[in-house]
Amino acid sequence: MALLKWPKPGSNGSVPPEGAAEGRMSLMEHLRELRNRILISFLGLAVGIGIGFVYFDPIWNFLEEPYCSLQQAQQLRPGQCTLLVLGVFESFFVNLKVAALFGLVASSPVWLYQIWAFVTPGLYRNEKRYSLMFMGLAVPLFLAGAGLAYLVTDTGLAILLSFAPEGTLTGLTIDEYLSYILVMIVIFGVSFELPLLMVFLNVIGVLPRATVAKHRRMTIFIMFVFAAIATPSTDPFSMVALAIPMVGLFALAEGFMYLRERRASKDEDFSHLSDDEASPLDLGTTDTDQIK
Repeated sequence: MALLKWPKPGSNGSVPPEGAAEGRMSLMEHLRELRNRILISFLGLAVGIGIGFVYFDPIWNFLEEPYCSLQQAQQLRPGQCTLLVLGVFESFFVNLKVAALFGLVASSPVWLYQIWAFVTPGLYRNEKRYSLMFMGLAVPLFLAGAGLAYLVTDTGLAILLSFAPEGTLTGLTIDEYLSYILVMIVIFGVSFELPLLMVFLNVIGVLPRATVAKHRRMTIFIMFVFAAIATPSTDPFSMVALAIPMVGLFALAEGFMYLRERRASKDEDFSHLSDDEASPLDLGTTDTDQIK
């Protein structure tokens, strides 16, 4: 059976990870490890979904608060927030969606760890140092995006519902509202992960900072277009609420890439070279040249 080998160490000081059976692992061993990690991820997700079913009422009360804070939510029953159920199975599917969302978020440390535990053995030592940072930032970034989506949901709904003509009553179904807020949470949460993906691609050498700087204006324009298309509402407030944080995180990611590449150029590691192999010469200006 063919064996998978680690790439030859490069000039940037990358060396195969330690404890990887001398850089060799059979294809079947990879597949077995992948199967086990997928099973653990699904087990964590199932536990989270079960907890979501048990605590559905407080979770739902939290999710419906942005809508219930609007005047339009009390038009059908003055003084009471009202969402309509129009189908026999609609209530069950709402419970299932809420539990699935809660389970996905609550179990994120489990399945994110399984992803990184599977990927990091294939990374070089200098790339592997950043895996813990990615693990520590992925969940908070997603939660920050989801929290922002929750905060702007009421404003976005208020703008959209304000277009209703006079003499009409607002009566959203429970499934329509849940779908709206779930899409907002997922889109905002995933969008906040994009700068982390940029840094990861930079660390593994796929996305140099110079490429990012060259296409900066176009990238920012694409972010605004993405925000306009991705948000389920068509109001400009939701678009700007998503685009501005994305641009800010993009700037932070580019700054980190600049600092990392600058430090890497100064602290290039030649420990992977053998004793009889010479390191590259620095042909830059020396102190002696400056004296002359």
